[in-house]
Amino acid sequence: MPKKPDTLGSFVPGDPRAHTPWHVNQQTILRAGILGAIAIALFVTLIVRLWALQIISGNEYLRIAENNQVRTVRLQAPRGSIIDRNGTVLVTNRLTYEVQVWYAELPARGDRPTRHAVLKKLAQVLKIKPRRLYREVDKRRIDPLNPVIAKADISPWQRDYILERSDEFPGVEVASRYVRDYPKGWLAAQTLGYVGSATQAEINNDTTGLIESGDLIGQSGAEAAFDQYLRGTPGVASQRIDSQGRPQSALIVNPEPQPGYTVRLTLNAALQSVAQKALTNGIQTARNSGCSGCWNANGGAIVALDPNDGSILAMASNPTYPPAVYSGHVTNHKLARWGLTDSTKVAHNYPAINRATSGLYPPGSTFKPITALAAMQAGVLNPEQNLHCTGELKNHGSTFKNWDPNANSWINLPTALALSCDTYFYQLGLRIWGLPKGYGEPIQEMAKSFGLGQHTGIEIGDYAGLVPTKKWQRNHYKTAAGKTWKPGDSINLSIGQKDLQVTPLQMARLYAGIATGKLVRPHLLESVERDKTVVKLGISAAPKMIAPGSDFSQKLNIIRSGLFMATHDTNVGTSAPVFSNFPVQIAGKTGTAEKYLSEYGANFNQAWWCGYGPVDKPSLVVCAVIENGGHGGTSAAPAALEVFQQFFHKKGTYTSATHSD
Repeated sequence: MPKKPDTLGSFVPGDPRAHTPWHVNQQTILRAGILGAIAIALFVTLIVRLWALQIISGNEYLRIAENNQVRTVRLQAPRGSIIDRNGTVLVTNRLTYEVQVWYAELPARGDRPTRHAVLKKLAQVLKIKPRRLYREVDKRRIDPLNPVIAKADISPWQRDYILERSDEFPGVEVASRYVRDYPKGWLAAQTLGYVGSATQAEINNDTTGLIESGDLIGQSGAEAAFDQYLRGTPGVASQRIDSQGRPQSALIVNPEPQPGYTVRLTLNAALQSVAQKALTNGIQTARNSGCSGCWNANGGAIVALDPNDGSILAMASNPTYPPAVYSGHVTNHKLARWGLTDSTKVAHNYPAINRATSGLYPPGSTFKPITALAAMQAGVLNPEQNLHCTGELKNHGSTFKNWDPNANSWINLPTALALSCDTYFYQLGLRIWGLPKGYGEPIQEMAKSFGLGQHTGIEIGDYAGLVPTKKWQRNHYKTAAGKTWKPGDSINLSIGQKDLQVTPLQMARLYAGIATGKLVRPHLLESVERDKTVVKLGISAAPKMIAPGSDFSQKLNIIRSGLFMATHDTNVGTSAPVFSNFPVQIAGKTGTAEKYLSEYGANFNQAWWCGYGPVDKPSLVVCAVIENGGHGGTSAAPAALEVFQQFFHKKGTYTSATHSD
């Protein structure tokens, strides 16, 4: 039988270019095995990881997911109260309500009522401009988890209306908050200060890391100085929300906010009230006196302190304002009404300034005890020596006038203080100016030893003022003539003029030093308390001797005798008409200081009185200044007497001097 032909070969001719068919070998099998093993390993790893995520760590990741759906709200702690030394409440809190709008909870597009309708109706209820509300809510698109405060401190009617119709106001909540309350009204506004929302700069500068955006912190006065005690510890409230930010559960508070401590001040509320009234009376007395420039009497300050430890008992400043203007919803309109904005402060004579600590004035004749002490210490004055008190003194072609142009008598130091003879102290200034260089600057050095030209250390802060020295003058003035300290400079400085600048608090401290021989540190903090338990006592630095030694004490006694004559010698005492009949013996000094007012291009007299009592055991120092108030014996001395009357609970008849330095 013939052989069957090769079918493939018969139909497909061979191609010499074709290779021999590929065959699987051992190397190929090995490679395939390795790749398969890798694929299986990756697959097993993926399964194990998925199992671990879902089974082993499922609860943990569920917790994390749930936390991502929780909104936390910082709960402000009620600030601590501020009370006076006797427990009288000066600042506390009151509960108010504010309307919050949550952007994420407002109606979505297509919902009824519409977002626009809700906001429009809300604006009508709150009596605010709808455009402002639209604009503020629209800004929250980038921060939907924080509310817009539509209005704070709403009325009870507004609160009830919204709560009773909550279905008409989706996305709107009524929240409670505490704001500062002032049971004593206008009392000590500048000293107590106010609170406000923390600024970004304050948050950045906070070293404790406890202040966050929206926190209320002290901005001035005692509120700022003792903020760390008053602020308390905020709490936290949490609430479950959905992906759109809508609440899914009630608020859970943990931890609860802890209220701040109670701060007890050294102030005496009753004395503070009288000091403020006395200051107002002093300003009116000056205006009614008809003296030159007294029509412009428009401000002043009174400080009352304990000369033994520096406790501030009263600190009045005029003009002032109701501190409640900073409570609750603060607007520029409200602040402007009281002169508390940049555009209105000038017209209202700067009511925000605490003139007791930050008002700068030349002290005038209240400075004369410093000149007298400096002259005695420098050896250029024998206190028993009589100098000629005249109506004027001429020196190097200049004429320096006495406040009394008819003066013409030979007097000693105590009488010179009682009479406040300018020309007597001009002579002391000339004698000190003529001292050799090695003697330094006796008047300036004595002033600084009594605390002038430096901060007093009071907790709420103050101005240092200025004691002009030869070095300061060389650096301050531009002309060669101005840079040179001349006899006239010492003459003017001797009566508390020239470039000398002091605060009423500094002068009260100075007279406390005269009364006791010690320099105290004025302070306001009596104690920090929790539930009437003292947590911290106020720091009262121990008074230091101004100039130790019996010699200096004798010189102080001479000054004290002159200050006693000034209030009791009816023949020469510049404030004797005011104090000589008062049952408690008071010693003190009047002052009339010229201050240049650029807005009028003229000098106005600042009326001063500073003193202490009782003279045998001083327990109160009072220093009063009436801006543009004329002579100290006319307006400042009667104002100071009112404070003494309240403190000692004594009355006395008096007649105000009509023309005294």
